[in-house]
Amino acid sequence: MTTTPSHSSRITRVPAPEGIGPAPHYSHVVWGTGRFVAVSGQCALDERGGVVGEGDPAAQARQVFENLRRCLAAAGATFDDVVKLTYFVTDIAHLPAVREAREAVIPQDRLPASSAVQVSALFRPELLVEVEAFAVVAEEAV
Repeated sequence: MTTTPSHSSRITRVPAPEGIGPAPHYSHVVWGTGRFVAVSGQCALDERGGVVGEGDPAAQARQVFENLRRCLAAAGATFDDVVKLTYFVTDIAHLPAVREAREAVIPQDRLPASSAVQVSALFRPELLVEVEAFAVVAEEAV
């Protein structure tokens, strides 16, 4: 079993436990010590509630990760602290765009555990992507 400790050794990632196939886009197991942070699902909404990138899953995914960054920062966290992401997409074909946006903010050696779910709709018909996050931060953060 190969483990990848994080920058602070608070978070350990196991990309592929023994007997489990490799996962190129996520870690199968992640654990950490510290304060748990849950971030509600974020969609491609700007600060006024307007949809960013209507009809464009890549633009929406970029906005989603910007919103996640802001939410994490409010808790004293960064993407390095994320241990789990859950993606909700209205079409599984949007997943490569979501991965590309994620890869822009989370390095390959710090991949969180992840799940992807295709849903029939999100809470507004223009929305294509929603992502929720769980993080672990040092007790002294914030």
